[in-house]
Amino acid sequence: MPQPARVRFAPSPTGFLHIGGARTALYNFLLARQTGGQFLLRIEDTDQKRLVPGALENLLASLRWLGLQWDEGPELGGPNAPYLQSQRKEIYRAHADELIARGSAYPCFCTPARLTELRTRQQQRKEPPRYDGLCRRLTPAEAEARRLAGEPHVVRFKMPHEGATSAVDVLRGEITVQNKDLDDSILLKTDGWALYHLAAMVDDHLMEITHVIRSSEWLPSLPLHAMIHRAFGWDEPLWCHLSVFLKPSGKGKMSKREGAELMKEGHSVFVHDLRELGYTPEGVVNWIALMGASFDERQDVFSLQELVERFSLDHLTPAPAAVNFSKADHFNGVHLRRLAPEELARRMRPFFEKAGLAAEEDLLGRIAPLVQERMVTLEDGVEMAGFFFREQVIPAGSDLVGKGMTPQASADAVHAASEILARHPDLADPALEVELRALAERLGLKPGQLFGILRAAVTGQTVSPPLFGSMAIIGRAKVLARLAAAESTLRAM
Repeated sequence: MPQPARVRFAPSPTGFLHIGGARTALYNFLLARQTGGQFLLRIEDTDQKRLVPGALENLLASLRWLGLQWDEGPELGGPNAPYLQSQRKEIYRAHADELIARGSAYPCFCTPARLTELRTRQQQRKEPPRYDGLCRRLTPAEAEARRLAGEPHVVRFKMPHEGATSAVDVLRGEITVQNKDLDDSILLKTDGWALYHLAAMVDDHLMEITHVIRSSEWLPSLPLHAMIHRAFGWDEPLWCHLSVFLKPSGKGKMSKREGAELMKEGHSVFVHDLRELGYTPEGVVNWIALMGASFDERQDVFSLQELVERFSLDHLTPAPAAVNFSKADHFNGVHLRRLAPEELARRMRPFFEKAGLAAEEDLLGRIAPLVQERMVTLEDGVEMAGFFFREQVIPAGSDLVGKGMTPQASADAVHAASEILARHPDLADPALEVELRALAERLGLKPGQLFGILRAAVTGQTVSPPLFGSMAIIGRAKVLARLAAAESTLRAM
């Protein structure tokens, strides 16, 4: 039995939650639930200039919609509160001071102007930009005197100049970097705010995080983060850097900036957009879970609970994963068909209301089985079944003309069908279809010709849910009124 894992999802509220972040949260959640551990949510908001209004609320709402409820974090609290890094400033300051005392960090008094000049000279010499260590050479007494005098400074980590640093990534094995190629990174800015490198490592230790599952964009920082742990004498967590998402073409990294273009095609990489487009949390979770992992060679449709039961870090792959929106549609359709009709009705209702249609939930419950098999998103319900809730439908005149027929012959067919329908108080009567098929034969028509005319007249659409089931729900009076309107249109053509 694996040891209970304590994992964290630590987003920065500098934007809305996208599928990359959602997948990171999902894998952390699955590991916590699979091992009987805890899933922490920590908000890394120390970069105050980049915060986006509403981003935090969006993160919390999106995670809850996906079903990824955290055990400790904002709104819940917990033994490691506060969970917003902006409220932990003094904790990081104290740890930066401890690193200085240990000789693993130092205050740097270099001005922005000097650093800019240094980078310019390095670029001219075609050297990689890095700090030249000027303040590293200050004696502790000199540095402390300048600090006490109030001279502005940052705190830098003192990276060894010789040898190599190795750290193990669970997906990639041992990663080794020559120390001479590493910079003395800034841990604390002049304004006292900690950078991610210090804040995240301190919090991971204090919150007893056992596994750091995060984006592969942090791989270049892994040697530094490992060295920070070692400088404090802390045990390192297990490091796991997830695969990157590629564009649907498989060429180039998927970017959040492409969201506007994707929305034109009815797709998005943002969780709240997917929700608005009619995707289900079950479908989105299934889709993102398989981008970078394989849970079962014989199965690709999973509920969240089934993913919990099958999850293992061994199932993850470092290989880049192309974002495939066709698979998003596939999984969403499958999960829509798994819903009970009354649950599907409940979820469809907001989309009908958004379209200005007063859709009663009990009526939607009767309609749901008619559209469920053909739906890809919840929004499709409005397109397929909006006609049930409109007083009138206005089909295109050309749609009312039967294939290979004249407007007059089509009008005659509608009139004859109306007479049959008028004799049936219950349009759910199975005999109705038998009589209309017989009518088509008497008129020298194929059933598809007659039913196509009736479909357009009754629904206003050339494609709709099953015709007879639809007419039974609409009701005889409204069906006859729509047929009469269609006949008038045809006779005027």
